[in-house]
Amino acid sequence: MPSSSFVVLLGSLLASGSAVAQSEITSTVPGARRIELTPDEAQLPSELAVSPGLSTGLYFDAELMREGVELEGRDRFSLVDVGQATLRLVPSSRVTPGEKFRLVVRFRDGAAPVSASFLLRVHPAKAEPLVEVFRGKRTLETYQQEAREAHAELLRCQEEHSRLMTEHDAPGGLAGLISTEALDELGVVGKVVTKDVAQAAGSPMEAVVVRSYRSKTSVAVEIQLKVKAGALPWVAKGATLQGKAGAGLKVLRIWQEQPIPKGELRRVVIEADASAIAAQGVYSLKLWEEDGPRGITLGDVTFP
Repeated sequence: MPSSSFVVLLGSLLASGSAVAQSEITSTVPGARRIELTPDEAQLPSELAVSPGLSTGLYFDAELMREGVELEGRDRFSLVDVGQATLRLVPSSRVTPGEKFRLVVRFRDGAAPVSASFLLRVHPAKAEPLVEVFRGKRTLETYQQEAREAHAELLRCQEEHSRLMTEHDAPGGLAGLISTEALDELGVVGKVVTKDVAQAAGSPMEAVVVRSYRSKTSVAVEIQLKVKAGALPWVAKGATLQGKAGAGLKVLRIWQEQPIPKGELRRVVIEADASAIAAQGVYSLKLWEEDGPRGITLGDVTFP
């Protein structure tokens, strides 16, 4: 990347950080989200993703007024743990996807801003595990760290773009798999895992047939999916493949034959990036629709 372009990118990042009352910046901790507050009392609340049964932790750089924490619908959270400068939230199974809860915290020292507001939006499968909230001025080190992470993200996007262009230019069928180096001498292997996977009871979806596949560079899960509840046809919006140790596979694409009407059966395929070693793990697959409560979770998914 030319150095002049990188300077422009860094300048844009610094400028954008001063233009928003409650700014959201890349955290200095990998995997965490950083939110920076300003003394402006009219700052807009930041939206955070939470999910039933998953923990979201907020870490502040100032001591909290424990009795000053306000959480809308608090009785619908199985855990609300307020520490000296931390807040841990775990929504219960009573919340529904798309639902929003307002959260207000107040700081004990009385310095501006005296409080911070958040909007907790329920997602069927994803939650932000760690959020850092800062009130103080940023140091030069945090800007340098942000620039490094922005540069790393740019490189990642360039690599992803190159991969997509390679796939676009590749031929179809078996020749395409060979040209993209997705095959080795073992080819693509698959197995039926319908009886092995664990389906959550009472789900509005049913996986009638489940097959898993593995190539040299990726894995895939093919599901013959039946919709048991809901008036509108079901369309897959997102998916995660999470390992038992907490590490997840990067989902590359979701392919669906067509929208699934209630009571009918259609095919959905989820493909994820995975090395031969990662493919030997046991995973939990979550699949959901956009802004809707209907989804399915399959546990104990394995690959050949």
